[in-house]
Amino acid sequence: MIKARLHRARHGTAVAIALSLLPAPAAAQTVQELQRQIDELKAQIKVLTEAQKTAAGPVVVAPIAPPPTMVATAPVTPAAKREPERVASIPKPPSSRTPWYDRLRLRGYTQLRYNAVLDSQDAPGANGSRLRSVHDASVNDNGGFLLRRVRLVLQGDITDRLQLYFQHDFGAAVNNQSSTERRENFGQLRDVYADWFLDPERRLRLRFGQSKVPFGWENLQSSSNRLPLDRSDAINSGVPGERDVGVNLYYTPAPVQAIWDRLAKNKQKLFGNYGAFGLAVYNGQGTNRTERNGTLMKVAMATWPFALDGLGPLLRGQVLEVGGSAMFNRFRPELRSGGVSPIDYRDDRVAVHAILYPQPFGIQTEWKTGWGPQYDGSLGAVRSQRLGGGYVQLMADIGHTPLGRAIPYARWQRYRGGWKPNVDAPRLETDEWELGTEIQLVEALELTLAYARMERREADARRTGRATGDLIRTQLQFTY
Repeated sequence: MIKARLHRARHGTAVAIALSLLPAPAAAQTVQELQRQIDELKAQIKVLTEAQKTAAGPVVVAPIAPPPTMVATAPVTPAAKREPERVASIPKPPSSRTPWYDRLRLRGYTQLRYNAVLDSQDAPGANGSRLRSVHDASVNDNGGFLLRRVRLVLQGDITDRLQLYFQHDFGAAVNNQSSTERRENFGQLRDVYADWFLDPERRLRLRFGQSKVPFGWENLQSSSNRLPLDRSDAINSGVPGERDVGVNLYYTPAPVQAIWDRLAKNKQKLFGNYGAFGLAVYNGQGTNRTERNGTLMKVAMATWPFALDGLGPLLRGQVLEVGGSAMFNRFRPELRSGGVSPIDYRDDRVAVHAILYPQPFGIQTEWKTGWGPQYDGSLGAVRSQRLGGGYVQLMADIGHTPLGRAIPYARWQRYRGGWKPNVDAPRLETDEWELGTEIQLVEALELTLAYARMERREADARRTGRATGDLIRTQLQFTY
């Protein structure tokens, strides 16, 4: 009851004050003038009412006339006890506001291949090498279609500073338990790691788990992004399978990230952000292999892109990226006599790389040298030996064609050295030319057509010599 009276008193006071401020209307006033005065009165009442609401403490109410009566006053409820005004709160970061399961995304890609051998010549002798590739099991006389990769990736931010990456491949092969016959399309873990960002800008991070080893630019580049169908033997021989279990530290300065972002916007094929500088330690025995000794593999990498805009109009927009990597390891290969070698073989390598991104013409090259386990036929045993090789690749982004965006390329590669994941670490002797083009038919569908001239020693320590052959290679890749 008291609150109701107080409310009426407030409005009465406001009306009285407003009326006192207006001149008395003359008899000759028109309807328009009266309406104007009424509107002014309403506006002044609104202003006074708002002022009354914001005032704290008791309010003394003036009498209203006629009739001249005094309205009893009562203290107004203190401002602290009134309903608080609603103030917009500072928005929280998305990762703090959104449930973790809504921040994860699922993606992947599949590669379907077909290799047609035009002609081949095995090495002479009963144990002469046959035409084979360590990267593609369908390079043989029987050929056929092959699901080279069937990848499924789950990734996302768990918190502002923690990111998850999980990748599985359903295109792996295993041998039959009762014979050596291959069984295709088994699941195999490829990556599972967490990135812990040590600064808000995400330039410095620690990575824990199974992930790619930062040795070789081409090794770090995703197979879904690479122009040639396979990685080169020389670079990939350091870490076949590209992965191991360990801990990484990556750092990317802001100027480097800005150049990479510009290249990504132009749809250049980058190696993935593994930092401009990286340090890592791993078990050192390879992808999904049990650790066999008490030593760790040490790896270091550095890469830096240089914008060449200031060197003249011909190089406007061009970017040259150069760098290198090194690994120091002790490796125990599997033996044909059974089990794993009890000897730690020296496995130390260094590599350099340079990439001029195709805008529209580009060149890419990597070379490696070092020591690694290798089968010695004269001794009939494995020992650490010198190795080396690399590749040179020319490419051009010619843009859209009637079939889609096209990027032709030509690559020559050479390698002399061991292939340590195979039994007895057999020696490879590779010289290969590949001419091809990648055509992006639609956004999620790419077709690669290539001709390859191969001269290869088979990755089997019992084989000798080199086989030669000409192939037409095709791959259809669809992403999802």
